[in-house]
Amino acid sequence: MFPTFEKVRELAKKQGLSLNQVEEKLGFSKNTLYSLKRQKVSSDRLQQIADYFGVSTDYLLGRTDNPRIATEADQGPDDIDNIIDNAMMFDGKPLTEEDKRAIRGIIAGYMSSKGD
Repeated sequence: MFPTFEKVRELAKKQGLSLNQVEEKLGFSKNTLYSLKRQKVSSDRLQQIADYFGVSTDYLLGRTDNPRIATEADQGPDDIDNIIDNAMMFDGKPLTEEDKRAIRGIIAGYMSSKGD
């Protein structure tokens, strides 16, 4: 089975929609999304699905676990504070502000212990 079907099913479920409802909203014929279980999707159709859910095509193809679409801001090096601030989940569980403060403390402690 292709990973695209599982990703689409998961995204639809998060929005409280059935696959049939998503097909209707996208103007696809019935069972179009179910066909992703056994065949590859065209690039045009893949882009339509990605645009609908606001995710990257790489995410739908299973090439990354990050659903975010790359932007120009993502192109340069990122500082650790920005990475932590944008972290939403770890191991499937949401990060709280307390978690983020703890992560910052762990990283700061590690970096200061290096003595470089």
